[in-house]
Amino acid sequence: MAAPRAAAQTDIADLHEDVRGLSQRINELSLRIEQLEHDNAELRAKVAGGASNRDLVTESQLNGAVADLNASIKSAVAASRGEILQQVATQMENLAKQTNAALDSISKPGIPAPARAASAAPAAKPVFGEAYSKEGVSYTVLKGDSLGAIAKKTGAKAQDIIDANKISDPSRIQVGQVLFVPGGK
Repeated sequence: MAAPRAAAQTDIADLHEDVRGLSQRINELSLRIEQLEHDNAELRAKVAGGASNRDLVTESQLNGAVADLNASIKSAVAASRGEILQQVATQMENLAKQTNAALDSISKPGIPAPARAASAAPAAKPVFGEAYSKEGVSYTVLKGDSLGAIAKKTGAKAQDIIDANKISDPSRIQVGQVLFVPGGK
């Protein structure tokens, strides 16, 4: 007999808990309804008070603005593509001219390859500076020397050696060649 009574008390306690939970939920919903009614009243007051059309946006106005924005973006992309294509076309045209010139120089019979290359593209005259020291030492190029190595050995600047000796191609110094090394030791 005690067991059914305990079960009944548990059921009653569960029911009380359920009722308390439902009451709490009803109170929350009531507060939410009050908030919505308050918000609705404010909106009605704005509309009744003559809120300007400037303050209210319709869905069709919003869709129109989005469509205008999309059209502007498409136009900008198309213009950008046109500019890029023009640049690519110009670069391809220049490359084609260079390729044709190279092919023409290769195909000329009886002219040695270095002479053909020289006639195809005139080389720019190198410009040598005069800002190097006028005092220095003479250095005889040894096997395996480079201008960088000579500059390091003598404590000079490679560019000063190039300028002082008017060397147009620094990779073509010769063993036995005597160079003036400005400021060298």
